[in-house]
Amino acid sequence: MKISPKVRMNRLFRNGGCLDVAVDHGVCNEPSFLAGLEDMPRVVAMLAEAGPDAIQMTWGQADLLQARPEAGKPALVLRLDMGNPYNATRHRVMWAELQNAADPVLPAVQMDAACVVVNLFMLPDEPELFRQCVQNIARVREDCTRYGMPLMIEPLVMLPNDIRGGYQVDGDAEKIVTLVRLATEMGADIIKADPTTDPQDFHRVVEAARVPVLARGGGKEDLRLVLEKSAALVAQGAKGLVYGRNIYQHANPKAVVAALMAIIHQGADGAAAWEVYNRGA
Repeated sequence: MKISPKVRMNRLFRNGGCLDVAVDHGVCNEPSFLAGLEDMPRVVAMLAEAGPDAIQMTWGQADLLQARPEAGKPALVLRLDMGNPYNATRHRVMWAELQNAADPVLPAVQMDAACVVVNLFMLPDEPELFRQCVQNIARVREDCTRYGMPLMIEPLVMLPNDIRGGYQVDGDAEKIVTLVRLATEMGADIIKADPTTDPQDFHRVVEAARVPVLARGGGKEDLRLVLEKSAALVAQGAKGLVYGRNIYQHANPKAVVAALMAIIHQGADGAAAWEVYNRGA
């Protein structure tokens, strides 16, 4: 019997929305990403108690979530690839590889993941990196179909390294929409997309995807601005959010999770979410 990916997607999209907290930063090999993630057992325990819909992790850390016995814990989103585009220094060779090339989706099945995620990097003057990502997605898409595993593709359009030091998000709506459309053409079940510079343009990303879109976070910002932007993206059609540093590097991650969950599941605007945060502080 063919297993539909929607069987697992139902564990992610509770009440139609999803807050996915990303703590898979260790595979980026970037020291600045690890602040707040030094003690992973503590981080996972804290996030499980905070109660987001999902936690995005790697194979080497996923047991910290899946070994927990409680019912109703966050679903596991498993990162399948790794690469070097996030480092502050541009490398002579840019690369992205699957962590288990022989059977890349099998670890997700073994860990009872609800979804897998793979990057689609678009960096200036790096066509080989882009080709590697396309090959990775094609390989994973085949196995996702076989296992009934939802595939989240993460299309990332980045600025040149010399603009802000280290590859940073390019919020150009035209570029993001084009790469999201490519991800959809390759068979994404879920898209994890960067926000457009103007959040009011994000509906174009949603329209291009034709599958649920989760807006991606990025570097840590002022929380009140994060909540305002998050509410605007959800109002434009995003089905949820994938945030990492804006949650786990915060002094009160549980309160931040509560505020973001209010936006996604209760339709709160930025001001109402700010009030939720302050009640939980």
